[in-house]
Amino acid sequence: MSLNKCMIIGNLGRDPEMRYTPNGQAVTQFTVAVNRNYKGQSGDWQEETEWFRVVAWGPLAERTAEYLRKGRKVYVEGRLQTRQWEDREGQKRYTTELIAQTVTALDSRPRDETDASEAVARPARHEAAPSGEPADAYTDLDDLPF
Repeated sequence: MSLNKCMIIGNLGRDPEMRYTPNGQAVTQFTVAVNRNYKGQSGDWQEETEWFRVVAWGPLAERTAEYLRKGRKVYVEGRLQTRQWEDREGQKRYTTELIAQTVTALDSRPRDETDASEAVARPARHEAAPSGEPADAYTDLDDLPF
């Protein structure tokens, strides 16, 4: 038996970027900063930040691109995946990403200054479609990484 599951809570480091594969599949990429506080050897409290690259596919990708913005606190659940590609100089490159299955906003959506009548939205929970990502998901993207 095997298990590949990752759960993080943190803040978006930048606005999500949504693109479409040549076959029309939506893919959104964003980063999440996760902070950890600990006591150092000297006894002083220190903070460490770990950055996660997150990728969402299909309807989940469309919803995250629409509703999430830099600074929002989110819960992301999914699996870790490392992929490899060659850059233009022929060097092998690697990246590890969290492939999102669930994305939940944990804070209230900030009011849009252009529409003051909009109420603060409830936390939104978005899950990937049961079918998951397409089998050829990474082969359809041109010249990645994002």
